[in-house]
Amino acid sequence: MTDVLGIGPDLASVVGEQPDPVLFATVSGAHLYGFPSRDSDVDLRGVHLLPTADLVGLTEPEETRSRMWFRDGTEMDLVTHDLRKFVRLMLRRNGYVLEQLLSPLVVHTGDEHRELISFAPGVVTRHHAHHYRGFAATQWRLFEKSGELKPLLYTFRVLLTGIHLMRSGEVQADLPTLAGQIASPAYLPDLIAAKAEREHGPADVPRARVEEDVERLHVLLDEAQDASELPDAPSAHDDLHAFVVRVRLEGVREGR
Repeated sequence: MTDVLGIGPDLASVVGEQPDPVLFATVSGAHLYGFPSRDSDVDLRGVHLLPTADLVGLTEPEETRSRMWFRDGTEMDLVTHDLRKFVRLMLRRNGYVLEQLLSPLVVHTGDEHRELISFAPGVVTRHHAHHYRGFAATQWRLFEKSGELKPLLYTFRVLLTGIHLMRSGEVQADLPTLAGQIASPAYLPDLIAAKAEREHGPADVPRARVEEDVERLHVLLDEAQDASELPDAPSAHDDLHAFVVRVRLEGVREGR
């Protein structure tokens, strides 16, 4: 059975199989970034809610759950965090969790998800540029080592996401959308098309040209951060604290 999003197995049933309530689940990875391959895995991300007893006892709580497996011929990659850990990550200039929270590819949602989304503007700061700068450097090293297209596209994607975030305060993770809004290399659409055909194919573009374009985007990110009107620190800490306490004590609300 294909999921309603049209990108894999019945993802809603995967969410329903989790041992604790799931506040939200979205699709991340290449599907969110706008360059999935025919054989791309499905990256399912979300938040679960541990029982209060798991947090006040002597054993370490299972704050992060991670599993990879095949379902109906599709590779699945599931990662969920307990609400408290996820909110702490939100407050640590972590663009990755914001992309998961705000992903338009929603598998499961509810009142708590919508409330978390409302807090997102209060955690975005100009220092999120560090997250995207570091992520780009890691992916660039992978590209230099392998010459593969995938880490190169990730490099471009995170740099453009960082630039867009610094300029607008908006989290946008879709590479084709970003390329249409920010001056980007003309060969990006061809690379995206090549990635659709082959998950681990080589990057058919001159290395010197790529290096020049990546360096230019790093400069744009630096300039965007310097000029950004985003705050230096999150403003939603106290509200998020109250939210976590309330949801933990009251449990997941009905009326999804």
